[in-house]
Amino acid sequence: MQAYDSVVIGAGQAGLSASFHLRRLGVDHVVLDADQGPGGAWQHRWDSLTMDDVHGVADLPEAPAPARGTERANVAIPDWFGSYERRFELPVVRPVRVEQVTREDGLLVVHAGTDVWHTRTLINATGTWSRPFVPRYPGAETFSGEQFHTARYPGAEHFRDKRVLVVGGGASAVQFLGEVRPVTETIWVTRQEPIWRDEISEFDGRAVIRAVQERVCAGLPPRSVSSVTGIGLRPQERRAQELGAYHRRPMFERIEPDGVVWADGSREHVDAILWATGFRAALGHLRPLHLLTPQGGVRLVPSSQDVQTATAVVEDPRVHLVGYGPSASTIGGNRAGRAAAVAVRQLLSPTSGGSQPPNILVDCTIP
Repeated sequence: MQAYDSVVIGAGQAGLSASFHLRRLGVDHVVLDADQGPGGAWQHRWDSLTMDDVHGVADLPEAPAPARGTERANVAIPDWFGSYERRFELPVVRPVRVEQVTREDGLLVVHAGTDVWHTRTLINATGTWSRPFVPRYPGAETFSGEQFHTARYPGAEHFRDKRVLVVGGGASAVQFLGEVRPVTETIWVTRQEPIWRDEISEFDGRAVIRAVQERVCAGLPPRSVSSVTGIGLRPQERRAQELGAYHRRPMFERIEPDGVVWADGSREHVDAILWATGFRAALGHLRPLHLLTPQGGVRLVPSSQDVQTATAVVEDPRVHLVGYGPSASTIGGNRAGRAAAVAVRQLLSPTSGGSQPPNILVDCTIP
């Protein structure tokens, strides 16, 4: 039976960063990726999302990110990821959809159909794209129009001449309204009043990450970054603003076959509902390890170096989460990938005693 030193699940930005550093450190590993080809979640994003539209993509180790421009992000970034895998000969195996991870004889066992991989450590980089979140509302199943989530956004032209209800208060909702309102009528609803900021204004990035880390350390599910930073309008969304797209209404009470019912009992006809309601961490395959807290999150051991380098799971330090919580960004995924690889290497070192990753604090005090 072959036992790897580490198995990485997911070949997005965080997974590729982890694999690069594992290879550099001489750690025997394999990367299991569920997709047919390179690109992580980027290959599934909507066609109208260009490199000018994305909020920034960090460089991979020793490889600069694609330049901004009008090229589709779902083409440019997968091409970049693919060339990166080839250039550094990363051991990516695909398509492999991991179903569960279990423990057996002191090892972690990764299961995908009839295939299994035994490993001493695990780096999980599965992100969120495969787990879209749509809140439950009474009557949603009766709606006779179309319903889409961000993960299946068909583009603005699909909605021409339809009344579109956009649900959600994050950056994706703002971008969809910016595209859809110039071609048709839209209504925007959110649970809470959006927090606006100037797109050019600065915010304390470390404070934002720290707020996410505090939730993770307490065992709570991480929230979106925009819930901390607020949202801003870019130049390409100004036309929609002039048309009134960003006049927000409170959430409806229920959904009917041809629309929604507001809290005052009035009805609104809509032809389509676009749920820009975010994603949840794709961690279902780790359920047999019992890592989740009663609050639904995974506690990470805080790092003494940087909040984005907290990757080790409190309940089992052999398991590392990258691209989760404070590292759920492209630059955070890079930092977490390196930190996880270094921790794995030291955990496997004969002098470490196989106990805990190095340079950690054992309480939830944020350094």
